[in-house]
Amino acid sequence: MPRLSRPLILAVLAALAAAACATTPPPPPPPAGPGDGPVLRDWRGVVAASDRDRYERLDAAWRLALQQAERQRGSGDLASTGELIDPGAARPGVEPPAGDYRCRTVKLGSQGGDEGLGYVVYGWFACRIEQTPNGLKFVKLTGSQRPAGLLFPENDRRMVLLGSMALADEPPANSYGQRPDRDLVAALERIGERRWRLAIPWPQNESNLDLIELVPART
Repeated sequence: MPRLSRPLILAVLAALAAAACATTPPPPPPPAGPGDGPVLRDWRGVVAASDRDRYERLDAAWRLALQQAERQRGSGDLASTGELIDPGAARPGVEPPAGDYRCRTVKLGSQGGDEGLGYVVYGWFACRIEQTPNGLKFVKLTGSQRPAGLLFPENDRRMVLLGSMALADEPPANSYGQRPDRDLVAALERIGERRWRLAIPWPQNESNLDLIELVPART
């Protein structure tokens, strides 16, 4: 048998390697675990500078709003809200399951200073957590103020919502960034076994902190 030259041997080995790569399928992806879904880009790359400032001053909104709620008259039974108004109540495992929820809004503090109501506790409305191609979405379905927005992962105790507000008889809220005067940023936290809250710092109107409590519609 004739002896193959070294250049020819190298050429044959290269051809075999190329054929193997072409015919061997890539390994399958690992199976999805519970709760796995689309990975959203970082909310910090989406949020407007003014809304990022509001979010970064969330602690200040809590302090001022609770001070006003304590010293000013209000509407509703604030004592019944329990851990909802405790800024340190967040628990691990924040991601809520998709489905229908009951929700109520508690407004703390007053943009009108000492002349306004220190708090307002509203009744229950209908909300929903939806699974979308872009991740989880919160939607308030009923009431005169109906926020909606996408939830971005932050850490095990918090997700960040970027959304918008629909008022009165308007259609559902636009996506974040289409109407800056309606945009909002919020922190989603779990505060009980089947209980969550959205904390909206420095909303566009009325209060200094809005809290939206969520509990599953079906227990």
